[in-house]
This record gives sequence, C-alpha cells and structure tokens, in this order.
Amino acid sequence: MNKEEIEKHLLKAESKIEAAKTNLDHFQYDDAVSRAYYSTFHAISAIMLTKELSFSSHNQTLGSFNKEFIKTNILPKQFGKLAYKLYEYRETGDYDIDANIDENLAKESILIATEILTEIKKYIVENSKST
Repeated sequence: MNKEEIEKHLLKAESKIEAAKTNLDHFQYDDAVSRAYYSTFHAISAIMLTKELSFSSHNQTLGSFNKEFIKTNILPKQFGKLAYKLYEYRETGDYDIDANIDENLAKESILIATEILTEIKKYIVENSKST
C-alpha cells in the first residue's frame, strides 16, 4: 500500500470539497457539483490504492470501487449509486450547455461527497493500523 499516494488523494479530495463549498457560496452550481464529484473520485482513488488498484478511467475506477467495496459490504451499498449520481451531475454541469444544476443539487452533491469522503477516510485509518 502506497501510503504517500493515498494521502495525496485524500488531501486532493479535501481540497475539492472546499472548492465545491466556495463555488456554492458564489452561486457557481455547475462547478460545485463538479468539484464534489472530483472529491469523491479522489477519495475512491485513495481507497482503491489500499488494494493496490489504480485505473486510467473514471468508469473503471467507479466500477472497481463497486466490486471491491460495495458488493462486498465494506462500505454502505448506497455509496455506489451515489458516486455514479455525482458522476452524472458532473457530466451535466461540465458539458450540458442547458444544464439545470441549482443550489439544492449543489448542496446535495457536497453533502454526498462529504459523507463518502468521511467514510473512506475512516476505513483507511482503521485499516492502516493493521498494516
């Protein structure tokens, strides 16, 4: 397990959550959902490294996360669906010129990302003690 790389992903995840909150405060809802997703992506990348797994695409990363941590009941089942939901919001916010991302969706995205990040950090701390 590459603890340094895991820590870098977790720091990036924290930074993205803070950026999402700043975007929300400035009514930049598309960017808030994008940053919330990237927080989750970096958190997931960190937890995947605990199993020495890393992927080149978002879909591979999310799919493997579901296989390794959701279907095995290591993390709450809803996290798999929520991660994909954030991915879809990010796609809409970043690429759809008619995106209808509002304040409530941005707040929801930040809450979801924060919950996922918190649980992933907890798992990593608990499991780094045994290695």
